[in-house]
This record gives sequence, C-alpha cells and structure tokens, in this order.
Amino acid sequence: MSGTNEPFLNYPKIFKSGGIWVFMDYKKESLKLHEKLKGKIETKSKYKILSKEDLSLVYTPGVAFPSMEIFRDKEKIYDYTMKGNSVAVVSDGSAVLGLGNIGPEAALPVMEGKAALFKELADIDAFPICLKEQNTEKTIETIKNISVVFGGINLEDFKAPECFEIEKSLQDLGIPVMHDDQHGTAIVVLAAMINSLKVVNKGKDIKIVINGTGAAGIGIAKMFLDYGLKNIVMCDTKGIVYEGRSDLNESKEEISKLTNREKKKGSLVDAIRNSDVFVGVSKGNLLKSENVSNMSKDSIVFAMANPIPEIMPDDARKGGAKIVATGRSDFPNQINNILAFPGVFRGALDVKAKMITKEMKVAAAEALAKMVMPSEGKILPSPLDKEVPRKIAEAVKKAWNERQN
Repeated sequence: MSGTNEPFLNYPKIFKSGGIWVFMDYKKESLKLHEKLKGKIETKSKYKILSKEDLSLVYTPGVAFPSMEIFRDKEKIYDYTMKGNSVAVVSDGSAVLGLGNIGPEAALPVMEGKAALFKELADIDAFPICLKEQNTEKTIETIKNISVVFGGINLEDFKAPECFEIEKSLQDLGIPVMHDDQHGTAIVVLAAMINSLKVVNKGKDIKIVINGTGAAGIGIAKMFLDYGLKNIVMCDTKGIVYEGRSDLNESKEEISKLTNREKKKGSLVDAIRNSDVFVGVSKGNLLKSENVSNMSKDSIVFAMANPIPEIMPDDARKGGAKIVATGRSDFPNQINNILAFPGVFRGALDVKAKMITKEMKVAAAEALAKMVMPSEGKILPSPLDKEVPRKIAEAVKKAWNERQN
C-alpha cells in the first residue's frame, strides 16, 4: 500500500532496567508475541453451561423471553444484553499509526490492541471491526447497520478529510461516537496545555502554532477554541493556512475561518516566530534549535510526530523551550491518547449518553490535568495509571448529567 512509513517498523528502544541500559528490538519481540498469542483479545461466556437447565436458560427456550421483552421495549436491550458495556473499534485501515493507508487486514492488530486497552483500563468489552471498504457513504451505512449491538463507536485510523464526514454523519445514532485520532488526542493535548501554562505562568492569550491539518491537528485546534484559546495559526505542508487560500479542502476551509484572524501568510518558520506554543502532529525533523530560539521566552513545544518528532527534545530545550513533550514513551511528558479514550467511553456508557459533547471533552481534559502537580518534567500522569480512566469517567458523567438538567 502507498504511504507506509518503513522506518517506523524498525523503531528500537533503549531503556533502563535495574540500573542497566537495555536494548529492545520491538519488531522482533512484537512479532514473536503476536504469533504466540494469535491475537490479543478473546471472547468468554459469563455463564458456564454445565447442564440441560443451563442450556435452556441461556439458549432455547429461555432466551426467547428477553427477546420478547426487547421486542416490546427496545430500551431493554441495555438490561438483557451486552450492549451497555460494549464499544466497536472501527477502522478502514486508511491512516494507521505512522504507517499510512495499509488496509483493513493490516489494521487489525492495531484495533485488537485498542480493544485490549479498553478492557484493561476501563473494563469495557471492545470489538475490532475492520472494513474492507474506503467509500465514505458505504462506511457510514455499515456502521449504522451494526450499531444496534454496541453502546458506543470508537472510530480509529480513518484518513482526513473523510474522517470528519464519517463522524459527523453518525451523531444521530443515539449512542456516543468519537473519532479518537481527533478527540482523544485533543483531550490529552489540552490537558498538557493547561498544565504547561501553569508552569510558564501564561494565560489564554498565548500565540499557538499547530503544524498538521489532518484529523489530529484540526481536532486539537477545535478543542483549543472550545477552551478559549483563540490565537491559533494552522500550518500544512504548503505553509500557513489562511482564509481564502485557493488550495484548501473543505475541512481546511472550515478551520481557516476559525483561526489565523490576522490572515498571516508564509512558511512554518514564519508562523512560529514570536509564538508561545508549537504543536506538531505532522512529520519528523521539521524544526531546528534556532527556530525555537525565535519563539517567545519560556516557549512550549509539543512535537508529537512518531517515531521521529518534529524536533528532538534536547534540540528544543537548546533553543530555549521551557516545556517539551512528545508522543514517545522514552522521553518525559508523553502525550498519548490512551490517557483519554478509556475514561471518556466509560463515563459515556455509564450514563447512557447519546453522544460525546464538547463539554464532556473539556471536562475530561480538565480532570486529566488535575491529576498531577505540573512541572517542566511532568505535565501529565502515566498512561498506565488506572486512576486516570476513573477520574475522567466521573468528569464525563457529570458533564452529561449537567447537560440533561
């Protein structure tokens, strides 16, 4: 498939264990693990079928009774089936991790991993569904048709701009639907920003540059705007995005009307001059130390391209950045959407939310930010902290209940 990122496949890691530096060959070890497990998730019955009476209860004739109850009142599907604690993790494989459009078959290991995280971190039964189709209308129709089984839909690794239309078209399903590459990422970035501003003692009038206008970049920009961070300039591969630029697609046109109110033009280097914040969701090695030196004092750099950030942390700090975060686990301040999606869906499922609102997402970000005492080296909790989903779920439930009152 086109657009794959081969270096990502061979990404190694060196980490410290017991005072000794250890090298891990992720490719070798991951392939060994996946071959051994033959997939990372499985289904299990909640009830042991040991007798004829058991069989009669869970299947015929007993199963007819909950079926008839649901026939009379469809809302009872939540009382008698798995729906209330289940999420479909749906992808077409068109924008997988840093690998690109690798197709549904190759996307399945990633969707399995996502499902495993749902269970491990939030006790949600999630199911990977990979669609052998990259037609937007057919994708929307398929998800609508299978939605009866699930209490929520997690859209994953759909390419832009199709991802925006798909998510928007599914908001009337009556269950929460969220494109995690947009909103999960945006929630964590906003939490990191809230804490970073406390450390550098700056307010909401900061100047922000976001490089990348795909799902993550536009999702982050909209989240910032919802929170009151209005001074944003977006950049893509051709430079600064401004209203009226002739080559913008629909999603870029929309965001151009909400950002860059001064209608700045030029390159990424021009955009970040005198800015307070750089957020990168694009590709590696775009910036140098001298570019960061041209930012405002005590600048904030979130360089989240994987596996190679837009600028390496040491180079960003050399340029004067006060706070540096990446998407990698081997550097401080990892920005990872694992911190968001389990708790968001846990909370939404618990209150049978019909959708995930912007108030719920902001509440999730604020709850996440409150989980650490911010410093230069720690603006977010660990992705494996199991208190994180619980705290976020509480905040999400409260935001939904307040909306209903």
